[in-house]
Amino acid sequence: MDPTDIARWQFAITTVYHFLFVPITIGLSAVIAGYELTWLRTRDERWLRLTKFFGKLFLINFAIGVVTGIVQEFQFGMNWSDYSRFVGDVFGAPLAIEGLLAFFLESTFLGLWIFGWDRLPARLHAACMVLVHIGTLFSAYFILAANSWMQHPVGFAFNPETGRAEMNDFAAVLFNKVQLVTFPHVVLSAYMTGAAFVVGVALWHLRRARTAEDRAVYRPAVRTGAWIVLVAALGVAVSGDVQGKIMTEVQPMKMAAAEGLYETEAPADFSVFQLGTLDGEKETFSIKVPGMLSFLATGTPNGEVEGINDLREKYRDTYGADPGAAYYSPGDYTPVIPLTYWSFRLMMGLGMAGAAIAAWILWATRRGRAPTGRAVLAAAVALPFLPLFANSFGWIFTELGRQPWAVFGLMTTEHSVSPGLSTGEAWTSLTALTAVYGVLAVVEVRLLLTWIRKGAEELPPDVPTDAGEDRPLAFAY
Repeated sequence: MDPTDIARWQFAITTVYHFLFVPITIGLSAVIAGYELTWLRTRDERWLRLTKFFGKLFLINFAIGVVTGIVQEFQFGMNWSDYSRFVGDVFGAPLAIEGLLAFFLESTFLGLWIFGWDRLPARLHAACMVLVHIGTLFSAYFILAANSWMQHPVGFAFNPETGRAEMNDFAAVLFNKVQLVTFPHVVLSAYMTGAAFVVGVALWHLRRARTAEDRAVYRPAVRTGAWIVLVAALGVAVSGDVQGKIMTEVQPMKMAAAEGLYETEAPADFSVFQLGTLDGEKETFSIKVPGMLSFLATGTPNGEVEGINDLREKYRDTYGADPGAAYYSPGDYTPVIPLTYWSFRLMMGLGMAGAAIAAWILWATRRGRAPTGRAVLAAAVALPFLPLFANSFGWIFTELGRQPWAVFGLMTTEHSVSPGLSTGEAWTSLTALTAVYGVLAVVEVRLLLTWIRKGAEELPPDVPTDAGEDRPLAFAY
């Protein structure tokens, strides 16, 4: 294999693995903050038990997520030095702010939240988790600003002497129109994922609860989590619709590839399911919704959607005719159609399935009901994974659909890889990182299952609600 292909596999494996932790961290921090604030308002110890219980699970996820995220930074220097050199002036500011402001905010106040139980005033302690969640939002915003620049480069000038993109408008980078629709879509999907995790865990405990007290603890978690999943799913659908129209405007090839649409059509249909040749060029069977692709792309059921063939010629004329641009690479300009097609549908299908299960759970637990059938157990196991994998397929679609571009219209992936990277070096790092991540996966699953089985432990009889006498900091768990 070519070193570029190996480097792409490595980046895909480590990035998709890392992103499994990100939406749970964002969503779960919001849910935990809400539970602790509810306890402050009601002084009902059920909410405090839920806060402590899901706080432990959050800390496990956060710790593994931090470890896996560090690798992403080193990869840019290891395998993608030409890319780093080209985008460094643009990426430097948002990523530095993410590290110095957002992650500092998260880690500092998370530390205070962990060690501040029984030490900090109750309101201040709850405020720490609120600030942790705000930190996750800042972190997501600045990282997405960098990624959105790759999708739609703005606020820069290309310096032919240095061969670099140099930022000249920081505000344009931060408020890129792709960023403004991507951020709410990602955050709402994270709320959906975090809440689905809460519902799955709480529903499993509700099904096996033996006492009325335990049922009284887990049932509110199931209900609140399911409502968050439904409301967030609605927001994801609306923001995703807007994002699709912006995507069609700035990256029309990605929308055409999402349908495997080779010829320009008006109106263009959307296939719920399609079979055809391996390259996706010829269709043998499909189930289609008339005009739906036109609506997703343009907002009207009769709008014109450009096909892959026309866009391919347009890109060749635009980018392939400039031999003086070192970062332009004449070629196909077409992503892998089957992967783009199915990742787009799995993103939407899994998300809708998660929302449907949440709606069913709300119905099954109405008016004090606590269902115990096998269907409930299946829902508890399946629900956390549906929005989680929908997030992953969404990012696969976002990044894969941009190919062959690393930075759309400026730099191809082929020109991004480190020039001195050998096949042996690429294989070594891929094998080593995959093995390490495999070990971390075992550790993560083992820790989560261990603490999930323990459930929301009863509180000691002397749990204080405000700071008392001066005492040394103590780890609450």
